[in-house]
Amino acid sequence: MAGKLDGLDRKLLTELQQDGSLTSDQLADRIGLSPSAISRRVRRLETDGIIERRLAVVDPTKVGQSALFIVGIEVERERPELVQKLRAWVGGEPAIQQAYYVTGTADYVIFVTAPDIAAFDSLMSDMMAANPNVRRFTTQVVMSTVKRGLFVPVDS
Repeated sequence: MAGKLDGLDRKLLTELQQDGSLTSDQLADRIGLSPSAISRRVRRLETDGIIERRLAVVDPTKVGQSALFIVGIEVERERPELVQKLRAWVGGEPAIQQAYYVTGTADYVIFVTAPDIAAFDSLMSDMMAANPNVRRFTTQVVMSTVKRGLFVPVDS
């Protein structure tokens, strides 16, 4: 996919990642294309799956989700049906912000937001009950956020 991107596409992606609320007119001024050309490019980038979705970034502390946990999950067996069950459970939990299948001692790493430790503990108890294939999990509590984002550098 990246081979199909020209310099204008890359500028457009950078601008949209920095502020997804920009209008076609504003983007046109910044990039040097007409608003209709901007709209066509954005639609193509969405259709091609390069832009997965546009969203608002919410400060979790301002909506009562002041605790962030990084959790390493180890599974007993990597049988497809058991792995799929865990992935479906993780995908359905709104408190789980990100989830990755990884190498190393953990099989998965998830990022969980919660109002407090009790809510996190309840979620992890639910995970263990719903997924007996989970051998154990380890938790790191985030003390402060240094950087938070999903920006992907798009070389020009």
